Amino acid sequence: MDTKLDPSRDDLPLMANTSHMLVRHYTLDLDVDVESHVIEGTTVLFLEDENSLKKRTRSTQETCQLEAEEACRLRTPEPCRVPMTSARSFSCKVGCSDFATFGKGEKDPSAKDGNHDNQEQASGISSSKYCCDTEHHGREDFLLVLDCCDLSVLKVEEVDVAAVPGIEKLTRSPKLTGVCEELRNEIVGELVTLPAHHWREQLDYYALCSRAPGCGELFFDTDAWSLRIRKTGAQTAMDFPHAIRIWYKTKPEGQSVTWTSDQSGRPCVYTMGSPINNRALFPCQEPPVAMSTWQATVRAAASFVVLMSGENSAKPTPLREGCLSWHYYVTMPMPASTFTVAVGCWTEIKPETCSSNDLATAGPLPPSATDSRSVGICGHMEYPCRFQNTSATTQELIPHRVFAPVCLRGVCQETLVRLLPPCLSAAHSVLGTHPFSRLDILIVPANFPSLGMASPHIIFLSQSTLTGWSLCGTRLCHEIAHSWFGLAIGARDWTEEWLSEGFATHLEDIIWAEAQQLSSHEAQEQQELRACLRWHRLQDELQNSPEEMQVLRPSKEKTGHVSDSGASVVRHGLNPDKMFMQVHYLKGYFLLRFLARRLGDEAYFSFLRKFVYTFHGQLILSQNFLQMLLENIPEENRLELSVENIFQDWLESSGIPKLFSIYHTGEHKSCALCRMAGFIPSRKKLCLVSEEE
Repeated sequence: MDTKLDPSRDDLPLMANTSHMLVRHYTLDLDVDVESHVIEGTTVLFLEDENSLKKRTRSTQETCQLEAEEACRLRTPEPCRVPMTSARSFSCKVGCSDFATFGKGEKDPSAKDGNHDNQEQASGISSSKYCCDTEHHGREDFLLVLDCCDLSVLKVEEVDVAAVPGIEKLTRSPKLTGVCEELRNEIVGELVTLPAHHWREQLDYYALCSRAPGCGELFFDTDAWSLRIRKTGAQTAMDFPHAIRIWYKTKPEGQSVTWTSDQSGRPCVYTMGSPINNRALFPCQEPPVAMSTWQATVRAAASFVVLMSGENSAKPTPLREGCLSWHYYVTMPMPASTFTVAVGCWTEIKPETCSSNDLATAGPLPPSATDSRSVGICGHMEYPCRFQNTSATTQELIPHRVFAPVCLRGVCQETLVRLLPPCLSAAHSVLGTHPFSRLDILIVPANFPSLGMASPHIIFLSQSTLTGWSLCGTRLCHEIAHSWFGLAIGARDWTEEWLSEGFATHLEDIIWAEAQQLSSHEAQEQQELRACLRWHRLQDELQNSPEEMQVLRPSKEKTGHVSDSGASVVRHGLNPDKMFMQVHYLKGYFLLRFLARRLGDEAYFSFLRKFVYTFHGQLILSQNFLQMLLENIPEENRLELSVENIFQDWLESSGIPKLFSIYHTGEHKSCALCRMAGFIPSRKKLCLVSEEE
């Protein structure tokens, strides 16, 4: 892969060499300064090298064959570099009690010397004495490459995890004598592979290790898109330190972080991530296959509330006068791009006494009669999975909170607070187990560039969604649907956005109709009208956008492919026009609507719950969904449908299939083409026909 990428290109580079090492856990320790528009602190990375991954994967596969023959016959995605280990059944109550908040770690005493100042003046590029070792000759050292931009990296050091009291429990040695690199890496290797039911102990050790002293600075270098780290004499990933600490500062202009004021005029900051995700928030591995857990301690002025994509509802801890500390964690491995934080003078909006006519008073919806949950082990890497927790599978309403600037309290109580319970309950009725244990909703400032954004345990909503009951409800249902499609099930290749946005758009209608408790006829009428509006919107977009931007699978047969190092690019990922396009939402929506009609709605949504159970916690490509779906469509309904045909007609071509190229209002009666597309002509006499008809 070309390491000298032109930042002006439309393709977004993913530079991390994930084929050689994977970050298994991040521990962030950060200070937020809203006056200077800077977040600074440290992140400690706990790594696993490729040989350990392969060895553990082989061991897991052997265990799986011996202990779970039936479960292993469940469809799994094509092999990727993330280890796919079996999850066991867990009884721990994830997220029910907060992890102990740790105080601020000691700052590096050398942080005040001139070396760091010089590096900052060089815009984060280290001086030659830091990035070069002129005395080292022979074989080249191994380079750990992380995704990074618009950050001032101050120092990188190895962490002496062996200095943590009691850490010898994670080694084969009763006493830690003659500590060496191999022993430190053994400790990290044991720590990152602790069984899921030891998740709390694992988080404790991560926190303790992150505060352990450094044991040697590492050479580093930065360029426009990456941070490269090496240690003299470490010529392979196995030899490279498996726990490293990075000291850094964000830059006010960094695109991952938005500094602004809320609707009440108070300063705040939130992470939007797009289009470069989180690489301007902290050095990380951005490719989706680099799934990891994290915990973060964030300090801010006492007037601010810190919200984050964490499993626990963090409670602030006073540190000193005028300063509070917040601690969050996650135990479900996720891509680093899903990490989200928002700091502002938010107010929690609690529900008032609701009238008997409120939608929220309808009570929990009964599970769908077609709800069928598979029995067996999960196909993802090991973590405390809610799908294996009986109480979680029947939990229709997860704990939830709403936050907003105080000036929006009234409108939030009138709409959002009342809509949230029935929408969550309806989503459970349609899709089954909530993948995440809790949910926060934040009304973000007016400069937020979209209607909503979903992250683990937290959803950002635009204030514009509060203007109407239906708009708020449908958008809320859309973002809730992302908990399943986009988060719990992610795309292995970011160019296949339709796997997230197409599903959420299709599901928002279904979940919203369920939340309103509409009759089947009323739901059908509402969904037909929305389909008509979307059709016109899609037609307009296709007429006013470049053909190459209309393709849902632009990499075609190379989708999901990476270089030998694991680096790749996201096609059109830096194109500024892409964020305003709806083609992945709308074209994906019509494809799913078409497929649902082929299978029949009842069978389709029963299949969808089965699909969620099979693939949650994993990354997929389009063929994983299409192959499993086609196997569930009766032969007589397939009518020459195949994965290849769908690729060619829907995903790898611009425009839309010729079959659906004209939309009009007419007087003719229902036709088969309309029904296949999901349109059932009614008194409105709306119909979708082919060009030949």
